[in-house]
Amino acid sequence: MSSVDQLQPLISPPPIGFWPPAPGWWLLLLLLPLIGFGLWQLRRFIPNKRPVVRAEQPLDPVRLAALAELARMPKPYDGAPAGAWLQQLNGLLKRLCRNHYPYSQSHTLNGRKWLAFLDNRCPAAGLTRWMVLVEGAYKPECKLDDKAIAGLTQAVDTWIRKHV
Repeated sequence: MSSVDQLQPLISPPPIGFWPPAPGWWLLLLLLPLIGFGLWQLRRFIPNKRPVVRAEQPLDPVRLAALAELARMPKPYDGAPAGAWLQQLNGLLKRLCRNHYPYSQSHTLNGRKWLAFLDNRCPAAGLTRWMVLVEGAYKPECKLDDKAIAGLTQAVDTWIRKHV
């Protein structure tokens, strides 16, 4: 006989069962609920993704005083001459610019350059379309209708609130 015939038959390994798991799996089975509870407790430290509501910033005292002065100015309704009112508006805007932009020499500007300077600081006000603001003070009988007075007042109010 050959040596190969003397060999024992191959023994197949025992089938690997699903149960009982190895000792490390028991430990994981115990830790899994603890990890879940810990994550559930940590959820309160994660910030909620709420939409950010951007409120308007409170106005500084200079702007509040300027808005109060604008509200106190007598408006030239019913066909009254508007020259003095337009000069007061220009004076108010020039004082604000002198305070907020001291090195820009803005108080020396006039005409379209003045309106362009104002619009560069606050495009939302749209003061360049109010050429009457700079020209009306020099016209002898400048009169504005009520809609123009309200629009110009609103534009100046917007500029005071929102200029950079």
